[in-house]
Amino acid sequence: MHLARFILPVALGTAPFMTHAEAVTYRIDPVHSQVVFNVDHNGFSRSFGRLRIANGTIVFDRDDWSKSSVDATIDLASVDMGDSGWDKAVRGSSLLDSDRAATARYISESVEKRNDDEGVVHGKLTLRGTTLPLDIPFRVNRIGKTIYGLHTVAGFSAQIILDRTAYGMTSNRNSIGTGVSVWLEIEGIRGGESADQNKETNRAAAQ
Repeated sequence: MHLARFILPVALGTAPFMTHAEAVTYRIDPVHSQVVFNVDHNGFSRSFGRLRIANGTIVFDRDDWSKSSVDATIDLASVDMGDSGWDKAVRGSSLLDSDRAATARYISESVEKRNDDEGVVHGKLTLRGTTLPLDIPFRVNRIGKTIYGLHTVAGFSAQIILDRTAYGMTSNRNSIGTGVSVWLEIEGIRGGESADQNKETNRAAAQ
């Protein structure tokens, strides 16, 4: 009886420290992260392209999403439309203008939790020298060890629509749509852990 009186208060007092999560920093993995977009081509079809994330970090707190943040830089010169001529045109001054502004950057200002798996990042996107507010609804897919246990990964998905004219891309309105659909599939590797993708790829290939 006396022992129970001692153990119960101690257990209750230490429980929050045992279960409380902390904000964790993840480095965005450019190998397993995708920025894919598409835009209307004169009503005939939608042209797809891809951009590479040069670098970035995600801070995520499972218990308190308000302590989370995002800072990501996108390499505009990396645009891949599936055709070298089309790549060059999209990199040109009338569209991405990557010679003048080689990167775009998104920096969050706050993170809002909507439910257990979904939230919204409120922040600003700088593209072609123009900085505008941009809210990004997102989903937390999974946080855990990779199949071979090499590192801890946080995975997120998001989809947005950008008005290209708001960032100064006003040309070719008769042939290229103004609303650009963007998909984000992001994986971040927990800070301090190895990001050796070759080991994981080689092990998977050997199966």
